Amino acid sequence: MMQRLSSTTGLPDRVRQPQFDRTKLKPGIVHIGIGAFHRAHQAVFTQHALEAEFGPWGIIAVNLRSPEPVEALAAQDGLYSITTRSEAGDQSEVIGATVDWICAANDGARVLSALADPAIRVVTLTVSEKAYGLDPATGGLDHAHQAIAADLKWPDAPVGVLGFLVEGLALRRAAGLAPYTVLCCDNLPSNGNVVRRLVLEMARLRDPALADWIADKGRFPCSMVDRIVPAATGATRLRAERLLGAQDALAIDTEPFLQWVIEDDFVSGRPAWEAGGAIFAGNVEPYEKMKLRLLNGTHTLLAHLGILGDLDYIRDVMAVPHLAAKARLHMEEVVSTLDPVPGIDLPAYIDDLLARFSNPTIDHRNIQIALDTTQKLPQRLLAPTVDMLAKGQTAGATAYAVGVWMASVKKRGDCGDPRRSEVIAAAASMGATDPSAPFFAIAGLFPQELIDARDWRDRINAAILWF
Repeated sequence: MMQRLSSTTGLPDRVRQPQFDRTKLKPGIVHIGIGAFHRAHQAVFTQHALEAEFGPWGIIAVNLRSPEPVEALAAQDGLYSITTRSEAGDQSEVIGATVDWICAANDGARVLSALADPAIRVVTLTVSEKAYGLDPATGGLDHAHQAIAADLKWPDAPVGVLGFLVEGLALRRAAGLAPYTVLCCDNLPSNGNVVRRLVLEMARLRDPALADWIADKGRFPCSMVDRIVPAATGATRLRAERLLGAQDALAIDTEPFLQWVIEDDFVSGRPAWEAGGAIFAGNVEPYEKMKLRLLNGTHTLLAHLGILGDLDYIRDVMAVPHLAAKARLHMEEVVSTLDPVPGIDLPAYIDDLLARFSNPTIDHRNIQIALDTTQKLPQRLLAPTVDMLAKGQTAGATAYAVGVWMASVKKRGDCGDPRRSEVIAAAASMGATDPSAPFFAIAGLFPQELIDARDWRDRINAAILWF
């Protein structure tokens, strides 16, 4: 039986390995949410930073719910591989920046101990948009969100990401320590500002003095992250096994492209992430808006077109010329809502995105991208629509994308949406003359200016009826 990856000893020369002494690596970062994206993004940047400028920046990896990735990290001594795939061939790299691993559901006390440790100076987050318990109608906490409700009731035994952040900060304040920097890496507009607002609201509900301390001393920089990371499959693990000569339960595939733009505002230092190519900027918003509206918005469109066309992967959708043309048309319309982005040629960025989507070696499933669409619509499709309509534009491309989503819900169901019952009921209630009306009746989903935009809604109806 082939040996499991648990050491870099004996790996083939073609496999890139950590270029530092892992036995000397001390923790300095807690990362919450150890899914594939973190492993192919922040952990990679951190490894490359450590190789350029070694320091106490090892990662304590925390998963809120599932123990499986934690157990796999433990079995592999924190090692795993990424396979970068392109038409030029597959390249494997072993990542070794993780020094400890905890499942919060099984050992919340150890997570709090890590957050209270003065050695920890940065907490990074990839927990998905829905985990924050954001009420889209108010922009504040959703008190009906299961984790929010629990953490407000039992703040010293948190279960959700905000509860852990607030309790960890409370422990540090009580010990006379500086707070940690909270660095959100999820696809939320102005993500650092959003997390700061939610943390302060939760803190104020338990102790106004704690909230004042966080507001004064804490830092919540915004960031924009970009890399396509498909969900791992059996083929992923077999490919890694061939490259490594060892089994890797945490193997992931990814594309060559890698981007991280970070607001440089930290309480007490950070790794030299720029050594791995990260961009530090005074204002992340132009980059963030570019990515959300061009990449993520178009990804949502393509995923639901794929569902309607019984196509498995994004690359399959891009292989159909008239569907690929829809992707370009969408981006060329939405780009009018963007501000200039320092260092970015937007027409070239669009061309690069279309090439990335078409990468024949990346198995990015449409069903994976379509998850949680109601959580993604506001920033990816609805916000640019509001901007276009305010300028007198028709916003036909976003109307088409929203109509495609509604048609795909009718065909397949909710695609794992947190508002499952509402969207399925809306799809079941579609009429012949105004099929989108039940979706517009879902509370808090569409802003009032779009509910009132009759011409735009008619364009959505036309898209639905075409399917």
